[in-house]
Amino acid sequence: MNKMNKAPFPWENKPAGDRGVIWRYSANPIIPRDLLSTSNSIFNSAVVPFDDGYAGVFRCDDTNRRMRLHAGFSVDGIHWNIDEDDIRLIDADAEIGAWVYGYDPRVIWIDDRYYVTWCNGYHGPTIGCAWTTDFRTFHQLENAFLPFNRNGILFPRKINGRFAMLSRPSDNGHTPFGDIFYSESPDMTFWGRHRHVMSPAKFELSAWQCTKIGGGPIPVETPDGWLLLYHGVLTSCNGFVYSFGSALLDLHEPWKVLARSGPYLLSPQKDYECIGDVPNVTFPCAALHDTATGRLAIYYGCADTVTSLAFGYVDEIVAFTKRTSIV
Repeated sequence: MNKMNKAPFPWENKPAGDRGVIWRYSANPIIPRDLLSTSNSIFNSAVVPFDDGYAGVFRCDDTNRRMRLHAGFSVDGIHWNIDEDDIRLIDADAEIGAWVYGYDPRVIWIDDRYYVTWCNGYHGPTIGCAWTTDFRTFHQLENAFLPFNRNGILFPRKINGRFAMLSRPSDNGHTPFGDIFYSESPDMTFWGRHRHVMSPAKFELSAWQCTKIGGGPIPVETPDGWLLLYHGVLTSCNGFVYSFGSALLDLHEPWKVLARSGPYLLSPQKDYECIGDVPNVTFPCAALHDTATGRLAIYYGCADTVTSLAFGYVDEIVAFTKRTSIV
């Protein structure tokens, strides 16, 4: 399961003349909205190395417009086979086990299993948690926090001997506000030591992230700190615009922000990012890191409709974050 992965790393070199720190895959989107017979849209999903390929948990809103989670597999990280049937969670306490909705998952291997977090419906949105070893059987754990909360992102290893998670407390609607917080747990059941991490930026300082922010993919450990890709929202005259940027968090006290990009890394500019069920959204949920080359493949949802890929190098993103920091 967590053995050395021999699959090809999804990658495309930067186009000549591209001045961005990250760049889009030329064949985007990689997952269309109707890949499944019942899917209205497939976006904001999680991907990890698995066996000699890749596995993931995908947000697939169906044609009843119910928010469902499906497992999927790929040999190259680009072409995906997603299960027609949605994930069925087992072992949950009856008080929380009834499925209401689930969306925007993240997945990470810690110790001896893959942990899945997602926005789970329980008297409003909160952080659902589960684990799997094979992406066939998923064991549901306790919800991490009280409603209302979204964007639960585990760190890829324990910090000070405890599980660590970022989240974004919210309200029961389409939240017009939001800060990132940090929490710890000894057992993935009881969560505490809550610490504030980041607030939205002031409009005049960095407008793309002035309404609300939320964590993106699993943080990447670097010598300069935890590299966090996160989304930020601008309230424009035509509604919300979702872009994403980067931050560096202290390795030992991750609620301490060392640097934070003023400019965005990527914003809605292509048709598939601007046109869809929710226009003007680029929302990163997963990233694959090739430690040997420093390459990063970022999976992001577009217009709440399809899934795309962008690429970059970790050291260049770190340098960009430090060079443009507004901290």
